[in-house]
Amino acid sequence: MRAFTEVVDAGGFAAASRQMGLSRSHVNKLVINLEDSLGAQLLQRTTRKVTPTDTGLAFYERCRGILAAVSEAEAAVTQYQTNPKGTLRVNAPISFGTRYLAPILPEFLAQYPELQVELALNDRFIDPIEEGFDVTLRISARPTASSLIVHELSPAQRVFCAAPTYLQQQGIPDHPDQLKQHSCLHYGYLAPLNQWYLKGPEQTHTIRVQGNVCSNNGEVLRQAALKGLGITLLPTFMVGADLSSGRLQVVLSNYKSPAIAIYILYPVSKHLSAKVQLFTAFLQAQFGQEPQLVGEAGKN
Repeated sequence: MRAFTEVVDAGGFAAASRQMGLSRSHVNKLVINLEDSLGAQLLQRTTRKVTPTDTGLAFYERCRGILAAVSEAEAAVTQYQTNPKGTLRVNAPISFGTRYLAPILPEFLAQYPELQVELALNDRFIDPIEEGFDVTLRISARPTASSLIVHELSPAQRVFCAAPTYLQQQGIPDHPDQLKQHSCLHYGYLAPLNQWYLKGPEQTHTIRVQGNVCSNNGEVLRQAALKGLGITLLPTFMVGADLSSGRLQVVLSNYKSPAIAIYILYPVSKHLSAKVQLFTAFLQAQFGQEPQLVGEAGKN
């Protein structure tokens, strides 16, 4: 396969043989053996040039991916024994990235100085493979995708909370149905957008909510709640300090939202990558015991 792809890339056997450090006849024999084993002609040969057939071009595209995976597997073995190099592309939610990833990146890079981290922060759901990320962090229910390896980093407990000023003016709800009369600051990527699920002592309630602010960013909802605009549902790693200080107050403490967690995702093809494994292990060491991600839940 390598001889074949080198011939296609170089446009001929002579150039490919020089690139591989082999004789022209040896490279030609390798390609002929490949064609014989496949029972298909891969190259169109003339006295002036060599071009892939339609079948050869399709096979060439597959070979490139296979050879790249082999090279990465080989590199992973050697990199574990030395220092990982190159660029690590990471995607994470904005609030989590700014609050928790940004402060610890210098420590990671100090351990592996030949690595570069390219951190992209956004709150939209992405396809890590299509967009070319090595590692993706997601705060959600457990993702399911056969093409991705998923590790749970930490639970992400969520609470219903509001500013005391809002609750003084509008009252404190003690049953999910009362949320219909409140301004509920909700997350913009929920499906459907304006439904909250609350599991109580006896049953689960599905409440259609509405409010003055809807956003795909938790920090926006937090700031709106702090300003007294309504009740919101946020992870305690975002509002723990606000609950401890009294700037926000938990409501409906007898009701829980569906469980979510912080997950590390990476493509199956990256499971041998040293830089991916090292970054995953680093995050698990930092956050695996949920050191500062829980916050103080407070009480109603």
